Amino acid sequence: MAIKQLSETLINQIAAGEVIERPASAAKELIENALDAGATRIEIATAGGGKTLLRVTDNGAGMQPADLELAVRRHCTSKLDDNLFDIRTLGFRGEALPSIGSVSRLSITTRTAGASEGAVISIAGGRTDPVRPSPANTGTVVEVRDLFFATPARLKFMKSEKAEASAISDVVRRMAIAFPKVRFVLSGSDRTTLEFPATGDDRLARMAQVLGKDFRDNAIEIDAEREDIQLTGFAGVPTYNRGNSLQQYVFVNGRPVQDKQLLSAIRAAYSETIPHGRYPVAVLSIALDPALVDVNVHPAKSDVRFRDPGLIRGLIIGAIREALAREGDRASTTGASGMMQAFRAEQFRPRQPWSAETSPYRPTHFETIVRGLSETPQASFSAFSAPSARTASPLAEPDRTVADALAPQSFPLGAVRAQLHENYIVAQTQDGLVIVDQHAAHERLVFETMRTALHSKPVAAQALLIPEIVDLSEDDCDRLMTHAEELGRLGLGIERFGPGAIAVRETPAMLGEMDAAGLVRQLADEIAEWDTANGLASRLEYLAATMACHGSVRSGRRMRTEEMNALLRQMEATPGSGQCNHGRPTYIELKLSDIERLFGRS
Repeated sequence: MAIKQLSETLINQIAAGEVIERPASAAKELIENALDAGATRIEIATAGGGKTLLRVTDNGAGMQPADLELAVRRHCTSKLDDNLFDIRTLGFRGEALPSIGSVSRLSITTRTAGASEGAVISIAGGRTDPVRPSPANTGTVVEVRDLFFATPARLKFMKSEKAEASAISDVVRRMAIAFPKVRFVLSGSDRTTLEFPATGDDRLARMAQVLGKDFRDNAIEIDAEREDIQLTGFAGVPTYNRGNSLQQYVFVNGRPVQDKQLLSAIRAAYSETIPHGRYPVAVLSIALDPALVDVNVHPAKSDVRFRDPGLIRGLIIGAIREALAREGDRASTTGASGMMQAFRAEQFRPRQPWSAETSPYRPTHFETIVRGLSETPQASFSAFSAPSARTASPLAEPDRTVADALAPQSFPLGAVRAQLHENYIVAQTQDGLVIVDQHAAHERLVFETMRTALHSKPVAAQALLIPEIVDLSEDDCDRLMTHAEELGRLGLGIERFGPGAIAVRETPAMLGEMDAAGLVRQLADEIAEWDTANGLASRLEYLAATMACHGSVRSGRRMRTEEMNALLRQMEATPGSGQCNHGRPTYIELKLSDIERLFGRS
């Protein structure tokens, strides 16, 4: 079969299959063009989920008629010189407008600030009409109608109008977070108007517009720098989490990206602090020399490649963990909101009057505290001594001498006032009260002590009587051996055994009898995908978490006031104590103003 040159229209339609996947892709490209033009106000209107109509209006610099004619040709752009490694704009390929024009009915109306009149150009299915004069305001209006009418097969792959409209909303939200100085308005016949007024330099205010006001109250500021790479933004406290990762936003030099390595780093930073199946909320911005990042790896420009991905990953994990250790132990405000909801007066109904004859309750003695843990980190909790044999009241009444000695304003978690249902500690703070889950709190304290011991010195290893030989590809063996020293500190001793095998000579003692070959293969797969070997460390930490869960103060055990206050003081001094090893909150704080509102006093 003879080789022939494809037509320009067909070339553009092929390119459109890569660049314009759906209406949201077109919206993203047009908004990026508006931002590159210096717009401070961008209005987006849609109909039919963007398939029937997508209009983007901006007050940017506009274009001259001669530039307008070039703008709809492939690989024509004003944003790129001869250096592909110094990209400082959102767009640079010169493919978006001709790609959109090849599969839709496209019109562009524009005027520069000094021009007496504007100009307009129209394209329908790749056929371009001449540029002609047109009345216009300063800036540009790009109108896309009947998207994919020229390639009807693509329409069969579109989702419902509601789903496509939602995808456009997500694009606008990402752009709004990245550019807080720009006003965004999204409207149309298929949606309610979504407006984000400009917030100037107050980035957190813009994040609150997009993510909700709760994010402002539960966000921790991130500001870190390593080797001229700066990481800024805000991350939510661990107890402020979501059921999906849609509220994780990452920007590289102002460009919204959805890179799996960056999202993996966020997930790793919150490991052991968020329940399985829940996701943190975070907005992070990475600023670095454009020469250190390649944004030209995908037509949609959503993926990036860093020259040193390990450095970026370590910066994200380290910065978030440092921020969480600094102030991440505070309770999420959503916990107090849930408590307020549960305390609504209309939910309460009269109950049968209480009497001693009908009550099933019978006082019992304190349980004896767990013994035989002198060689574990729990031994550091000396305040948790064996309770006396006296009988306790149904509501554990604190010793007034101890309670009076601890003024609530002296400590962030206050002074103990009671223990409820042998599981919940009630403490009075300076401006409210705190309810602590005693088991979850002590579990976290024990785990943090064990984890500190785990990372402060090499993990004890047990030598195998007969080394286990694991057959792998030569590439996997090479990758494993680059991490051999790191794995050795975690108790896994490996060495090369010929070109396509690894000999396992030592395994971590705390894991006991284990499948060494399976672990090595799992690590090889992890290194191949992420260039890290965190799986073994995570496995050791998981074991430590399990041991902490089974060895901590149990629910149902009555505690003396001294023990409860000691627990609160340990929580205040321990990073990460705001949530247990499974990510559940260890305490909930209710402000005095919230309590007064419950009783109608404010």
